Amino acid sequence: MPLDAFLDAYPLIQGVEMLLPDLVGILRGKRTGLNEAREVFAGNGVFTTSLYAIDTMGQNVDESGLVWEEGDADRVVRLDPATLRPVPWRPERAQVIGGLCRGDGTPFFADPRAMLAGLVARFKALGLTPCVALELEFYLVDPALDAGGLAQTAFSQRLGRRPREPEVYTFERLDEAEEVLDLIESWCEAQDLPYKGVLTEYGPGQFEVNLGHVADAVRAADEAAMLKRLVKAAARQAGSRATFMAKPFAGESGNGLHIHVSLLDERGRNVFGEAEDGEDRLRHAVFGLQETLSESILLLAPNANSYRRLQPMSYAPTAPTWGHNNRTVAFRIPSGPPKARRIEHRVAGADANPYAATAAVLAGILHGLENPGNPGPPITGNAYEKAGTTIPTSWGEAIAAAGTGTLLGRYIDPRFLTLYRRCRAAERRRFVGRVTPTEYEWYLGSV
Repeated sequence: MPLDAFLDAYPLIQGVEMLLPDLVGILRGKRTGLNEAREVFAGNGVFTTSLYAIDTMGQNVDESGLVWEEGDADRVVRLDPATLRPVPWRPERAQVIGGLCRGDGTPFFADPRAMLAGLVARFKALGLTPCVALELEFYLVDPALDAGGLAQTAFSQRLGRRPREPEVYTFERLDEAEEVLDLIESWCEAQDLPYKGVLTEYGPGQFEVNLGHVADAVRAADEAAMLKRLVKAAARQAGSRATFMAKPFAGESGNGLHIHVSLLDERGRNVFGEAEDGEDRLRHAVFGLQETLSESILLLAPNANSYRRLQPMSYAPTAPTWGHNNRTVAFRIPSGPPKARRIEHRVAGADANPYAATAAVLAGILHGLENPGNPGPPITGNAYEKAGTTIPTSWGEAIAAAGTGTLLGRYIDPRFLTLYRRCRAAERRRFVGRVTPTEYEWYLGSV
């Protein structure tokens, strides 16, 4: 919807929040008045390229090649009017998603949203359209850390204490979080997000929100990014805090980002379930995901905490396994009719950039379609016992695998992959360079 038509529909809006996803999926940007917003929509706005050269904490990454070498140059902002939405928690403001582009209007290689769009175009050239849905898990936690500086679950009025045990699929836990969950549902409706429902997950204070399938992978990632922002705002308004950390509590379930993908042909048929060669193409897609998983892990698990989630017996995969209706595998084929035949990719954490994670999944599928192979027999039963751990399960291993991989760069711009890896490696160096409270507790007086 053009900006002026949008403003006619929402006359109370006085400004626009321009959301620009960075490499790790954090929505950065700025707020503007309406006159400035019109200028940016017209192609007359710029933003610093170092948006794509910073780590999670916003520190410049010198090795990125986008800071000092370019003089921290500006590039043109390109906003997508299809993402214009009201901001329910700030009725006087709208929001819109965009990215940076070159002076001639062509995409800038470091923009994760444009990178995903380019990959979708590869499928379009084959007469295929990815149909994607994302599921996000999160915890509701206390806004304050405990006396030891650790996260703590939000206080339960029903229990008279902080929850310590899982209450998976219970309505009592849903009722207790009703204020937050009702805001999430109503705000999803206000922002036209395909909200399907919410359930309690296995961790105390953990929930999962499901979004519906859309035949537009970029839109699906947009909606996941908007959902994360919306959930955090709803929790704040209710006096709580939502976290999408992959593993906020060491002994509890991690937060996943489950990516469901099917492929539609030019007639709108699901090629995995409704085409004559559907089973073969499904197996080829799984093979491609297996082949590319190790070098894709860094896109699916971007930070130190991500790897605490990838543990055996945790519903987070540790090997490139696949199977039917089996939640212990990496690539699950859910039950359902042929028109719903799809792959559920269960590796990514909720902390992953939804654009980069979706691109990693689509790249693997495309690799399998273009280079057919046999994924082996589907696993039945416990995949952890039958396959063990064969993927990188530490940040350093994942960075190394990304640096030596040879397949992903055929489908994702190698410049993007190099930039992403350099920025993740720089953040890791900063992280491991810090002396932690645990080190003082264990070693200060004992060695």
